[in-house]
Amino acid sequence: MKYALEIEHLSKDYGSFRLEDVSFAIPGGTIMGLIGENGAGKSTTIKCILNLIRRDGGTIRVLGMDNLQEERSAKEAIGVVLDESTFHDTLRPTEVGQVLKHLYKSWDAPLFAQYLDKFGLPRKKTIKEFSKGMKTKLSIAAALSARPRLLILDEATSGLDPVVRDEILDEFLTFIQDEDHAVLISSHITSDLEKAADYVTYLHRGRVAVQGAKDELLETYGRLACAKADLERVDPALLVGRRVGQFGCEALVKDRRAFCRLYPELTVDRVSLEDIMVFTVKGDVQ
Repeated sequence: MKYALEIEHLSKDYGSFRLEDVSFAIPGGTIMGLIGENGAGKSTTIKCILNLIRRDGGTIRVLGMDNLQEERSAKEAIGVVLDESTFHDTLRPTEVGQVLKHLYKSWDAPLFAQYLDKFGLPRKKTIKEFSKGMKTKLSIAAALSARPRLLILDEATSGLDPVVRDEILDEFLTFIQDEDHAVLISSHITSDLEKAADYVTYLHRGRVAVQGAKDELLETYGRLACAKADLERVDPALLVGRRVGQFGCEALVKDRRAFCRLYPELTVDRVSLEDIMVFTVKGDVQ
């Protein structure tokens, strides 16, 4: 299997926060969702991939290239979209293209023009006149027009309406039709990742809490809703987290099928990625 991105035992110590032993890999032709609460280490991981900060340990390979020893070649293969536009507000889309053609060897001006038309971005308006969604589309158009093989997005879809997000996700799905391409999306919007992601890595307090194929995770975990007395007789080893309320209890089950065999009288529903995040962060299993 060819990997677009391989991270092994990545660590970064800020003193007050430590990214510790983070490892994951993204096969070509797939989308990886990087999820986690604020401060979990998602942006730190992406900055290490882009070599914007110096890591304390671990290795990172982009399309087989060491991102330190072969930094220039590795960065040529990456397209990046951040949560805020990095283009000056006084520029127009055509001027953005004029700037970027001098920065990327593989810049494709006709493709950029196609994306401007496809996304309905007016060429004569300045970026300061663009909406949040239009700015994001411009950033994605620019990133894709550099002909990258790995696309990295750090909270790029936050604050966008569902229609725009859906349109953008379709572009990513088209992008990975080429099995030499892959996408890493850091996002709080787990519903988007449930639509588009093939794999998920969940960072919690600087460590990998959960990772795997998205469909397998959603199939394996379960959400238990029951009375307090029922919860008290369940083996805690089968649960990731639980919440006890005035009118009932909820818990995240590690293995839904195994749990149902042991406790057939209890109801276990399917979960969302948000369920997995919430119970892992707020669960109080001792």
